[in-house]
Amino acid sequence: MLLENLKDGHVCQIVVEDVDETTLLREAKKKKEKKKPETPLPQKPETEPEPDNDDLEKERKRKLLLAKQHQIARMKAARKIQAWWRGTLVRRTLLAAALRAWMIQCWWRTVLWRKLYMRRKTSLKMYVMEEQAAVKLQSWVRMWQCHQRYCQVCNAVCILQAPKSCFTFQTSDVSQALYGGAFNQPEFHIEILSI
Repeated sequence: MLLENLKDGHVCQIVVEDVDETTLLREAKKKKEKKKPETPLPQKPETEPEPDNDDLEKERKRKLLLAKQHQIARMKAARKIQAWWRGTLVRRTLLAAALRAWMIQCWWRTVLWRKLYMRRKTSLKMYVMEEQAAVKLQSWVRMWQCHQRYCQVCNAVCILQAPKSCFTFQTSDVSQALYGGAFNQPEFHIEILSI
């Protein structure tokens, strides 16, 4: 009997021999002949039966049974070997699949990390741009306020530098209301702000 198993290009061939009945009978006869001594034995009384066909039949059945048991044992061994080989192939396939999945997961984590890094970098750039714009706007407003104060001081100095004949102090109620009180001498305050 010939068993073949083809799996992924690998051939496993198991040969199980059939024992022919005639071969078993020949072997039994040869064994009996070897057991017979060369010297003739005394004749047994005829009352004892000689080995007849029943004994030969029993011997033949016993040998057939042994051959079948041997064949069954070899088949079980072949099945175990085939199962082991199939398991090895499945484990190899699963390992390859697991490695591929791991590589894809590593690649995907790298892609996600890059996206997160770019998002953080973009948000940081936007934050820096907004801060710079706010600082620049605040500095322009302070500059404009300082310029306004400077212009006011320059105008006041220009008025104070006018000839005495042209300049008269107003001590009326209107000037007191405008400047917050009565004064006899001109006063002005200059504040120097650090920016």
